[in-house]
Amino acid sequence: MSPAQIAEAIQDTTIFTAMRESALVYPIVLSTHLTMIAIFGGLILLTDLRLLGLTLTAIPASEIVSRTRPFKYVGFVIMVTCGILLAGSKFASYYNNPYFLTKVTLLCLVGVHALAFRRSVYRNPQALDNPQGTPRAAKIAATLSMILWVGILSNGRWIAYWEPKKETPTAQIRQP
Repeated sequence: MSPAQIAEAIQDTTIFTAMRESALVYPIVLSTHLTMIAIFGGLILLTDLRLLGLTLTAIPASEIVSRTRPFKYVGFVIMVTCGILLAGSKFASYYNNPYFLTKVTLLCLVGVHALAFRRSVYRNPQALDNPQGTPRAAKIAATLSMILWVGILSNGRWIAYWEPKKETPTAQIRQP
């Protein structure tokens, strides 16, 4: 099977077909996906800006991280679930879309980022509230996080505007 056939087979499964063909489900899932991006993304941005010392400096960074964590988890799970439903329902047109592929790659890098900085930043509240200032690792983590998420959001938006190049039939090419 070719990649196009695999993508079409995935798209044609019962759940993705029902999603795509529903007058209500697709728009509701899309709206939920966008709402969770706003909530989850806002909390990520708030945390990153705090780690960089640019906002809410009167509140300990560890408190921001710990208090937003449950909402981030819920938002992330709902956002990704909706994203899978949306992508699967149109997978035949997404599987070779460079913006979709970039978005998925960046999402994987977010996972790598989370694992790389889990111990040193996100699960180390004592270091975040260091009287000498936020540790360098936390600032690097925050900066990388913002770069990755801006890339994910941008590529996610650009997915809808990509159109594959149409092949020009050789019979229509003029010979000089």
